[in-house]
Parts: sequence; structure tokens; C-alpha cells
Amino acid sequence: MSDMARSHIEKTIAPPMGLLAELTHRCPLQCPYCSNPVELERRGDEMTTADWQRILREAAALGVLQVHLSGGEPAARRDLVELVETCAHEGLYSNLITAGVNITPERLAALEAAGLDHVQLSFQGADDEVTEHVSGLRGAFDKKCAFASEVRALGLPLTLNVVLHRANIHQVDDFIALALELGAERLELAHAQYYGWALRNRGALMPQRHEVMTALRAVEAAQTRLKGQLAIDSVVPDYYAHFPKPCMNGWGQQTINITPSGLGLPCHAAQTIPGLEFWSAREHALFDIWHHSPAFNAFRGTDFLPETCQSCDRRDIDHGGCRCQALMMTGDARQMDPVCQHSPWHEEIQTLTLEEASRDEPFAYRRFARGERHA
Repeated sequence: MSDMARSHIEKTIAPPMGLLAELTHRCPLQCPYCSNPVELERRGDEMTTADWQRILREAAALGVLQVHLSGGEPAARRDLVELVETCAHEGLYSNLITAGVNITPERLAALEAAGLDHVQLSFQGADDEVTEHVSGLRGAFDKKCAFASEVRALGLPLTLNVVLHRANIHQVDDFIALALELGAERLELAHAQYYGWALRNRGALMPQRHEVMTALRAVEAAQTRLKGQLAIDSVVPDYYAHFPKPCMNGWGQQTINITPSGLGLPCHAAQTIPGLEFWSAREHALFDIWHHSPAFNAFRGTDFLPETCQSCDRRDIDHGGCRCQALMMTGDARQMDPVCQHSPWHEEIQTLTLEEASRDEPFAYRRFARGERHA
């Protein structure tokens, strides 16, 4: 690529707003909807503290505003406090995405003192029984509630994050009540996305249409009733939608994802698309990954989309939807997302949804190799 072409790319592509830092794939939970890759990156492949600190400094220089410290379970990293300190030093807003079952009050206090800005706590159920059934961890619900109380006692903002599916969709009202009880400022109710391990469990996770509609009505009513008291974000299930969601708010538009081993990804599931070349943050500066990595430029914009999308007034709203889902359902990552009602594959999606929702399958839990769960 010529220097002129490189310069043009760098001038026309805005910097990312967010960095999703997947510090580790290790996790104490065994959730059947896990969105991490089927082939997990092991502890021995994880980047060092110095690697992550350099990446955080590069993120700040690139223009990133917020860093989501994620996993797996980020608390499995012994250097989590050091990484939060680096975020604070570089002026990066830090959001800890955690299961909340393996962080002691002392460590949480250390994270707050290091400059942690926000905690996003996952709940698998609104009571002990459902939480244990989904997470595979006994006593997880009480640990999460105790952790939430500690977060609020320190004055940290708290978001509850819930992945909805057949096993817990009946608890939408209970999740809302739980968020209020725990003093959360925000509640995210997102239906399961069928990639990675969740795809393997689609027949056990897919809810019936009437369950989805009932849940959506409950959320809409609560959003009106609790406006100004609790912010409720709702992500509808793709397979029941008329239009697709914009993939990461546009492929390579707002977010950069770094895996535990350092690969730079445009989206969490991008590695499912064959033929993409992913650059490593161990070998390339974050600036170059964002602007010049072949994977990031593969589906930027909308020029690659078919004619139906080119003439659609939603083209620059949803960017044709999800590339991974288009590949999975049509065999072509450049096709429109088949959940779109204008897609020639849309009826196939509706048929598939009915079939999957009618299946009665047990969970295939996400089990990690022995010795890989904890730090």
C-alpha cells in the first residue's frame, strides 16, 4: 500500500470509542450460552502485564475513551489492579465485566482505589435455583448479590447484565426487581446470540415466540414505569427480528476487541469467518491494527453488500447486519444478515427458529480443562 493510500485511510477512519480487553478465557462459570470461541485460548498463551499496559497506553493515544475489562472472568488475572491503575493513569474509563463470584471485598476495594470507574455484573438467574442451573456453580446467586452490595457500598456505578434464553426468560420481572433491590443504575437484558458455545446449545436455549413477546412487553412497561430510576437496555433476539442489528455498530467503526493472546478482532466472533487475516497486538501497534489490518478493512462501510442492501434506506443504520450470522446461514459473509425481512433466507430463519424452540435438550455446559478456571 502506498503512503498516500495509508494516509487517506488514517484520515477517513475515526478512532474507536471502546476497547474490549479480553484478559483471559478462564472462568469459574460453565454457562451454556458462552460467547467465547469453541477453542479457548489457554493461560499459557495469555499476554503479560507489560503487554496489556502497552496496549492500554496505545489505546489512549489512539483515541479510545472506555475500556471494558472482560474475559472469561477478568478477576482470574492476578494483575487486574495494575491494569485498572494503567487505565486510570491514561485517562481511560474502565468498566469491569465480571461474574462477581471470585472477587473478595478487599480486592474490590483495591480496584476502586486504583481508579475503577464502573462494574458490570452478570446474573444467570434471578434466584439461586435458576442461577445454579445455568451457571453450573452452586451458591453463585448469593455471592453475586453480596458482591453487588459491596460495589454499591464503595459508591461504584453498577450495571446488571442478563443473557435471556428459555431457562430464564420467565424471570424478566424478577430481574427488574432484583436490579432495583441491589441499587443498580442500569439493567441490560440481551437475548442469547447464537455463536460459539451458544450455537451448540441453540436447541436448549431458544425460547418460544410467545415467551419472547411477553418478555418484550414486560420490558417496555418497566422502561416507562422506571424512567429516571433504572435505565433498562433491551436487545431483542435476532431470530425473531424483522431487521438486523448493526454488527458492533458497524464493522470496524466503534470498537476494537483484543483476545487474551493479543489478536485484534473487529467483533467478538470474527474468527469464525475463514480467510480473514488478524494482526496481533504483540507484533503490531494498535493504531495499525485499527487502520490497516486486513480483517478490520474487510467489511468496513457498506460497499461489499448486495444490491438489495445498497438501495435500502436502512443501509447506513444496520450496515447489513451481522457478518458472522450471514456466513453461518447463507455461506457468504458478504450477504445481508438473513434475519432481515428482505433477505431471501428470512423464511428459512423463521422455520429454523420454530424447530429450535420446540426442541427439548439439556444444556451442554462450558467446561474448562482442569487447572484452567482460576488464577
